[in-house]
Amino acid sequence: MKKTTMASLAAPFVLATGVAGISERLYQYAFKRVNQVPETSAEKQKYASVYYDYVKWLRDQPTETWMLHEDDPQQQLVATYLAATPASKQTVIISHGYKGNGETMANYAQLFHELGYNVLLPDDRAHGKSAGRYITFGWLDRLDYLDWLKRIINHDGEEVRIVLFGVSMGGATVEMMSGEQLPDQVRAIIADCGYSSIDDELVYLLKRNFHLPKYPFLPAVSAINRRRLGFNLNQVSSVAQLKRNHRPILFIHGEKDVFVPASMLEENYAATQGPKVKWIVPNATHAESFWVDPAAYQQHVRDFLQQYVVDSTPLPIAE
Repeated sequence: MKKTTMASLAAPFVLATGVAGISERLYQYAFKRVNQVPETSAEKQKYASVYYDYVKWLRDQPTETWMLHEDDPQQQLVATYLAATPASKQTVIISHGYKGNGETMANYAQLFHELGYNVLLPDDRAHGKSAGRYITFGWLDRLDYLDWLKRIINHDGEEVRIVLFGVSMGGATVEMMSGEQLPDQVRAIIADCGYSSIDDELVYLLKRNFHLPKYPFLPAVSAINRRRLGFNLNQVSSVAQLKRNHRPILFIHGEKDVFVPASMLEENYAATQGPKVKWIVPNATHAESFWVDPAAYQQHVRDFLQQYVVDSTPLPIAE
């Protein structure tokens, strides 16, 4: 009887220890910074050669390095700024994907450069040359981008027209920015395959990649994140932020995306309160919409910007 009682008392401890250990490993896997960009997925290897052509193009441009919190190595953030030629009063801030960096967005930088935009390419927290131990999946990055916006306005002038653009985690980042009190200079947003919330995304990936249930693992991972980064994962929601947005948004999503399912596009699209356009790209997987047909991608972006940035007058923004 004594052995049975001790075993039954120990069982919850063993279970909790197991959950804690697995949750810590999951947290490290998903949130810990990487200092090198991981290899792309197998289906995108066919684009590798042309991708590196874009990277070479960006490296050959006369760029500037911008910094935030330059005197604090623990908080320092780095971005690359590429001025338009000829000079322009239209600027895009491009938000990169999970475990990428600004340079991995070279193809989009060239697209906007060809459209006559100044381009800012930040490295998010825990990515590239920026400081940080843990990835925040856009939540704290959205606040950093408010500081980048101030820097753009100071550099390019009060009359600058700004576009927010992002892909994957970057798409979610600009969607989450949309719910903040943005300066009037921000005219439009383009979000390519952004997730609806990090809760939804992690639940989906827990099941798909690890065959694990939401409970008890997601709450445990969220508790770890709260201790280390100061916020609960259920706060990280594009949908909640988009409900406060009144700016025009172009949503882009690959029809065959199995990393951020297209159903998340529908949630984001339904949430936003401003003018909205969606383009679901046939046969495109996650973050593949540009690569499937770069010319069509540029045309959709151009048409949207022509309406809401180039030919627009300032919108009355209800904050």
